[in-house]
Amino acid sequence: MNMDYLPFIEKKIAYSAEEASNILNLWKFKNDKIVFTNGCFDILHKGHIEYLAKARSLGTKLIIGLNTDASVKRLKGDSRPVNDEKARALLLASLIFVDEVILFDTDTPRDLIEFVQPDVLVKGGDYKPEDIVGYDIVKNKGGEVVTIDFIEGYSTTSTIEKMK
Repeated sequence: MNMDYLPFIEKKIAYSAEEASNILNLWKFKNDKIVFTNGCFDILHKGHIEYLAKARSLGTKLIIGLNTDASVKRLKGDSRPVNDEKARALLLASLIFVDEVILFDTDTPRDLIEFVQPDVLVKGGDYKPEDIVGYDIVKNKGGEVVTIDFIEGYSTTSTIEKMK
């Protein structure tokens, strides 16, 4: 039996927080444990996959806040992103352990975290939990903030360097 998976994958992408409100309300009603992380995810690599898989294991739903092209440019410079936001969102949404991808255009995901109200906020091990944007929001609602160590030798910057 042939099945078209693309519509299923595309349903996991929200181009604004408001687009995700129905699914968020359903998950909250069902008492799902919502995990949130964010980033540019410009060139998906082994480090991203292991990080996201570990993040997902901390709850029942994983939401990724994905920087738009404009916000990546502001954060990383004019040569980035390598892949546009639609391509990056589609790649992330295609991962079995990712439940929703929400694009955001601000320099930090603070407003999106405020909107989502996750139970667990996750960032890479290069952050101290109390320095993570949204720490106060999640802690004030009784949630947890977790850091996950990066895998040595895997980063988008090093991948781009190898390609040169």
